[in-house]
Amino acid sequence: MLSFQIEFEDSDERQVPYGKKPLGQTDATAQGLFDSMMAYSGRYRMQGDDCFVTTVDSAWQPAWLGTDQVRFFNINGEMLSVMGPFREDRRYPGRRFRGVLTGRKDWS
Repeated sequence: MLSFQIEFEDSDERQVPYGKKPLGQTDATAQGLFDSMMAYSGRYRMQGDDCFVTTVDSAWQPAWLGTDQVRFFNINGEMLSVMGPFREDRRYPGRRFRGVLTGRKDWS
């Protein structure tokens, strides 16, 4: 993973909630640790040429259990970008945002 950004639907604003190099970080509080992570797993299925859907069977966010998480992707050479749909969240009142994860194929 090279980066994870939050992008807002109503502007060009970008935030990097896990820092510029999101390889892992810690915080002294349990809430800080929970807020600084994201993880889920499950079976996935392709939907067209640029979308996959994961049916979540394990997640850091219990509300995601049993849900379908839709992600769009783009591959450009060795680079992969994965984006969720725009959504609302209490952290950004009145604004819609999505996460954008960027990674590079490691040939080693």
